[in-house]
Formats: sequence, C-alpha cells, structure tokens
Amino acid sequence: MTATTVTAGDDRVATRSRAALFLSRPEVGALIGAIAIAVLFLAVAPAFRSVDNVGTILYGSSTIGIMAVGVSLLMIGGEFDLSAGVGVTTSGLTAALTAWDLGLNVWTGVIIALVVSLAIGAFNGWLLHVTGLPSFLVTLGTFFVLQGVNLAVTRIVTGGVSSADMTDMAGWGSAQKVFAAQVTIGAVKLNITVLFWVLLTAIGGFLLLRTTVGNWILASGGDAAAARAVGVPVTATKIGLFMGVGFCAWVTGMHMLFNFNNVQSGAGVGNEFIYIIAAVIGGCLLTGGYGSVVGASVGALIFGMTQLGITYAGWNPDWFKTFLGAMLLGATLVNMYVKKKADAR
Repeated sequence: MTATTVTAGDDRVATRSRAALFLSRPEVGALIGAIAIAVLFLAVAPAFRSVDNVGTILYGSSTIGIMAVGVSLLMIGGEFDLSAGVGVTTSGLTAALTAWDLGLNVWTGVIIALVVSLAIGAFNGWLLHVTGLPSFLVTLGTFFVLQGVNLAVTRIVTGGVSSADMTDMAGWGSAQKVFAAQVTIGAVKLNITVLFWVLLTAIGGFLLLRTTVGNWILASGGDAAAARAVGVPVTATKIGLFMGVGFCAWVTGMHMLFNFNNVQSGAGVGNEFIYIIAAVIGGCLLTGGYGSVVGASVGALIFGMTQLGITYAGWNPDWFKTFLGAMLLGATLVNMYVKKKADAR
C-alpha cells in the first residue's frame, strides 16, 4: 500500500489566518457597523457620551434584542414569524386579563401567559408542518388573529383598550421585581431586561454553535429535505424554534406589563419587522441555514444606538425608518458577500 503524498500547495491543509476566520463570521458586518455608529454618535452627540445615558441606550436595545435572539434562531432554521410583535402584546394581556378578571394571584396569570405563548409558537410550527404553506403566510394569519383577539377580548373584559390597574393585587410586587427591576453596575443603572438579553444571547449562541440541536437548526434551514434524509427531526426542530420565539415574547410581554403597569391592546404591530431587521443586520440570511445569534443581538444594539443617537444629536427623527431600511438592504448585501467568501474558503 502506498502512502498518499500531500503537496506543499495542497489547499486541503492550508492554514487560515485569524483575520480570514474573523471575516468569515456572519456577525462581522454587524460588529463593524456597531463600531462605526458608536464612533459617529460619540463624535456628534454630547449626550451619547454621558454615562447616565448608557443604561437608556442598552434598555432600548434589550427590548429588541430579547426577541431578536428567538427570531434569529428561527430564521437560521429557515422560517419567519410575522406574529412575533403582537405575540408580545398577547402574552402581556393574557397575564393581566386572566389575573384581574378571575381574581387570581398575579403569578398565576404569568404562568398562564407562558403556556399561551408557547402554545401559539407550537401552533405556528404545527400548522406549518400540516399545511406545507410558507411560514410567511401561516404567521401572517396568526398575526391578524392575535391582533383581533387582543383588541376584542380586552374590550370585553375591561371595557377599554388596555388592561386594568393591577398594582394592588397579590403577587404584583414580587413579579415586578423579577421582570421590571433595575440593577446598578458601577455608575450605570440597568434595567433587568439587559441581563435577560445577555443571558438569552449566551444561551442561544451556545445552543447554535456547541450542541447537536444547533446542527439540526442549521441543517433544517439549509436544506430541509436533505436534513430529513440523514435523520434530522426537522418538524420537531422547527416547532421548537417557534416555541422559542413564543418564550422570548413572554419575557418581553411580562416586562411590558410590570414596567408600565398596563398593556395597550394595539401595541406590538410592526415590531416584528424590527426583530427581523436586527437579525438580518446581525448576519442571518433570509433563505435560512446561516446566521448568528450574537450578530442579531449586535443588530439590536445598532437599533438602540441609532434610535437614541439621532435624538441626542438633534437630527430629524423622521429619517429613522429610512435609515433602518438602508441598513437592511446594506446588511443583506454584506451577508451575501461574507457567505460567498466563507464558502469559497
């Protein structure tokens, strides 16, 4: 038997530089963008440089970032959830209305809301599997259903368009400490949502990159038929991803309820696009099979910095949505370029 000779120029044994490895990461575009935006607003907006405003910037980013974690994993798995924005409102209203109308401990309403949020996610995933319809259509239908239910049920229970005042109900104080507390780290005062955001990002990143489930997510989003052929439980994986979005919606919805003391039944409409924009800016392809949870969180940070940076700089805030659209188009082009270079290497 003769040994195989490997030539010095064989690219199978070529060593990739650290710079090449870094530039092949899906989140690299978002990271560079975040640094550029931070430098811009540090230069033009004195209030942006204030330590007192760091917590405000991170808070705005965290409420988007929590949802961006679940949405990015779902997009990497090849699906969308257009009901994510109103799903946050549904979760908050479920906790508020069940506890208030039935005279329950607030924590009972919180648990019921968790069950409902997970059930909505499971229903989306199940309906996707049964019908074979694109997730765009399935979750668009769920979006309208939840939007109508939020408004109609709130009117029936409270006679208005928002949940009732629950601050004197049993369990409110302890629940508020969990979902709407503030912590001080050094000179910076942070809302608890920032810690939730960091924790969920760490868990999501580890799940995607270091577990078998992460391989299933990538395979399901890349080529579902091929993934099934090699034994990947595609249906269960996608149902689980939709439920993950439901869990993130529950966390955000509970914060909304206990931070503002009520939930407006019409809230959340349009936020689903912000979550998707954060995920795309962070490196997630619309075609699935590629992306980064950490990148999606960086995308949420870009959103928070831009939203407040424009205000701090004294610029016309009417241009904010235009900026978001431009970032979405730019991020899509960058993501495609990075993926091509990564595949080539």
